[in-house]
Amino acid sequence: MPVKSIEFSSPSLSSRNATVRVDLLERDPNREARVCWNVAGERFYSTDALHCYGELEYSVARTSIYTKPGLNSRLSLSSPEHLAPVFLAWPELRFDVHAEEIPMMDGSALPFFHALRRIAGVPQALRFYDAPVEHSWELPRGYVKVSPSDTFEVEYEITRPDGFCSAASLSVYSAEDLYSVFSARTFIFKDDYEAARAAGLLGGVDESCGMLLGAESRVYYRMDEEPARHKILDLLGDIAFACPALPKVRIQVLNGGHTIHHKIMEKLLPYVFTGNSQEI
Repeated sequence: MPVKSIEFSSPSLSSRNATVRVDLLERDPNREARVCWNVAGERFYSTDALHCYGELEYSVARTSIYTKPGLNSRLSLSSPEHLAPVFLAWPELRFDVHAEEIPMMDGSALPFFHALRRIAGVPQALRFYDAPVEHSWELPRGYVKVSPSDTFEVEYEITRPDGFCSAASLSVYSAEDLYSVFSARTFIFKDDYEAARAAGLLGGVDESCGMLLGAESRVYYRMDEEPARHKILDLLGDIAFACPALPKVRIQVLNGGHTIHHKIMEKLLPYVFTGNSQEI
């Protein structure tokens, strides 16, 4: 039974009103810490059953979408990437998440973090695992490079033909290091937004859900290089969904996205399986 619960509601990418409930469970020395995602009353994925991660089908429609067969129909979980990294701050606790699509809130992870901070307490020492991965990909307008490191490090850059550029870096040693990317809001360019709406996507979003760039009205960033910092948040979310621990790697990305984040996670997965997580 949960000892505390908290509920979030706001527009999501596809719905004018989406809700997620997070239950903080009792500490139990006989049970492993974990985050369990539940959809339509069924257990969808739990981070203490990593072998099930590879059974999830993955797709992207401007967000991460996981699907799997359910008891009576297919189950789908959309947009967990802004909530999943928040659980990195409490790797010794047990959480149940109940949702089908995670609400956007303000487009960042900050509302989730502040609310969970109230029920879960002071953030704990982060968990890391060794991941001696050396790999690279060429992308249509960029690249990805992954190499070993002594902690989790990211360098992320976004460029566009119209001259837009945003670049940011992050080195993570403690939960405090995550705050700047937790604050970063999602964004979309005006031409991409119009194309997505014409394709029947983004039916739920409004101006509260993030930043519309390239529009006539000026957008004020919460911090320097907020777009690139949000891309780091998306990467953290796609990695932390599998397990609330971080790999000791350096990741360099130019013009990446959710699809390549998932490919990175597939390379990291064998090292999560070793259970070689530790505090630093």
